[in-house]
Amino acid sequence: MARSIPPHREQTYRTLALKLFPWVCAQCGRDFDGKKLNQLTVHHKDHNHDNNPPDGSNWELLCLYCHDNEHQRYLVADQLSNTARSREPERPSTFTPFANLADLLKRKGLAK
Repeated sequence: MARSIPPHREQTYRTLALKLFPWVCAQCGRDFDGKKLNQLTVHHKDHNHDNNPPDGSNWELLCLYCHDNEHQRYLVADQLSNTARSREPERPSTFTPFANLADLLKRKGLAK
């Protein structure tokens, strides 16, 4: 789920990111001009909203669609890794399907 970010902090790094980077979505390459600039969001590459270096090395500008997609992929990957960790290790099978085959064949008179 998205965390609530205080508006003043978001505006600070958003303003800086818009000064540092071209107004282009880093994933789909769509250009944004002044009228549609509100559709361009700042994405934290490491998904840590507290990591805001002034050089912008943890940010990228993404359009609303790519930003949502990136967070969905992150959530799915996190759920898959949690599911894999919660499974108990598989035990080797002790089932031997042909263990009694000789006895069955003898009863039917097919074995020597």
